[in-house]
Amino acid sequence: MPAPLKVALLGCGVVGTQVARRLVEHADELASRVGTRVELVGIAVRDVTVPREDVTGTPLADLLTADADALVDGADVVVELMGGIEPARTLILRAIQGGASVVTANKALLAQDGPALYAAADAAGVDLYFEAAVAGAIPIVRPVRESLAGDQVQRVLGIVNGTTNYVLDRMTTEGLELDQAVKEAQSLGYAEADPSADVDGYDAAAKAAILASLAFHTRVSLDDVAREGIGAVTADDVAWAQRTGHVIKLLAIAERNTHAGVAGIQVRVHPALVPADHPLAGVHGAFNAVFVEAEAAGELMFYGRGAGGAPTSSAVLGDLVSVARHRVLGGRGPVESSYAALPVLPADAARTKFQVRLDVADRPGVLAQVAARLADQDVSIEAVRQTAARVVEDDGADVAVARLLITTHAAPESALTATVAALTQLDAVRDVVSVLRVEGA
Repeated sequence: MPAPLKVALLGCGVVGTQVARRLVEHADELASRVGTRVELVGIAVRDVTVPREDVTGTPLADLLTADADALVDGADVVVELMGGIEPARTLILRAIQGGASVVTANKALLAQDGPALYAAADAAGVDLYFEAAVAGAIPIVRPVRESLAGDQVQRVLGIVNGTTNYVLDRMTTEGLELDQAVKEAQSLGYAEADPSADVDGYDAAAKAAILASLAFHTRVSLDDVAREGIGAVTADDVAWAQRTGHVIKLLAIAERNTHAGVAGIQVRVHPALVPADHPLAGVHGAFNAVFVEAEAAGELMFYGRGAGGAPTSSAVLGDLVSVARHRVLGGRGPVESSYAALPVLPADAARTKFQVRLDVADRPGVLAQVAARLADQDVSIEAVRQTAARVVEDDGADVAVARLLITTHAAPESALTATVAALTQLDAVRDVVSVLRVEGA
C-alpha cells in the first residue's frame, strides 16, 4: 500500500465527533476503499481543556490540539467542520495553498466565498468537496454536479432545513403555535438557543445559493437569494392550509425564468402552500427533501435526514473517500462550473399562485370591489371561498365580518404586492390576514 494519508479534522462538535469516531473504528474498511490507510492525525479545537462528553476518556482525546495551523500544514486532506466564516476560511485557504484536498460542510462560507475557494483549489490542483453542506446525509450535491451534468435543470424545489420542517410539521399535526413548536425543537436539539438562522431562513438561503450555483452553472451568492422565514406563520395559517388541501413548508426554490425579455434564474426561500398530494408535502419531522426537474431526466426527488451527527458524517466520509482515492490513484473531482453566467433576476420576477385571506365587511358588492382591485393588476382569480359571517364590535356597534380566501392564477410577485397594497385601501377590507404563495401545484 502507498503511505497512509494524513487527515486533519477542524472542529469537534456533533458532526466532527462522529466523523472522528468512524475514521478510527472503520479504519480497515476505509483503507480497502481508498487504497491506503487514512490516518486521523489531529482534531483542532479552540480549547483543549473543555470537557467533551463523547471524547473525554477515549483515544480521540489524545488527538485534540489548539494549533490548527500546524495541523493543517501537516495534512494531506483537511476536513472542516467548525462552521462560520472565520477562521474556517483562512484555514481552508491555507490547506489548499499547502496542497491538501478539502472536505467541508460549511454552507455559510460556500454561499459567501465559494468562488474564491473554488478558484484556489483549481489553481492548486486539489479537490474541494462539500456534499454535507446541503441537506445532511442526502446525496444531492453530487447528483446535481455530476449525474445531471449532461442535462439541463429547469427547477430545484427543496425542503433543506430540518428545524423549520420539524416546527411546521408539529404546527400541522398538533396545532401548536410557532413559539411552542420552536421551544419543542430546541428541547430535542433540532434548534439552537438562538433559532434565528433557521426560523428567519438564512440557513436555507445559503443552501439555495449553493444548489442554484451547481444546477445552473452560474455563480449565486447568499445576497442573490430573496429570503423570507417562517416567523409570521400562525396556527391559523396552518389550519387554513389544511382546509384547502395544502401543507405549509419552508421551500428553497431555484428556477429558470424570463423577466423583461431577459432569460436568467430566480432564487428564493419562503414559506409556501404545497398541495397535499405533492411528494414534498409528505416530508415530516426534521427530514429534508429536494425535488429536481430536468429537461431529459424529468422529475427526481432526493429524501432523507437533513441533519444530525451520524447522518451528516455519512456525507462527509463519502467525500473523504473520494478525495483520498484521487490522492492515491490520481485524477481530480469536478471543478466549479460557472460558464453559463446567467443573470440572477430580481425577486419580483417570480411568477407563482397565491392565496390571500381577507377579513371584509359582510355586505353586497364587496367581492366585486376586491375582484376589481385584482383585475387592475392583471391578477386573475382561480377560486374564492367565504366563511359564514361573524359579528364583531367596532366603535360600540356590531359589525358583520366575513373571511374571504382568494386563490389566484400565477402572477408576478410585483403584481401581487401592488394588489395587496390596493386592497388595504378599500373601506370594506378590515384586514389582509395572510398572503401565502402556492408552489408545486
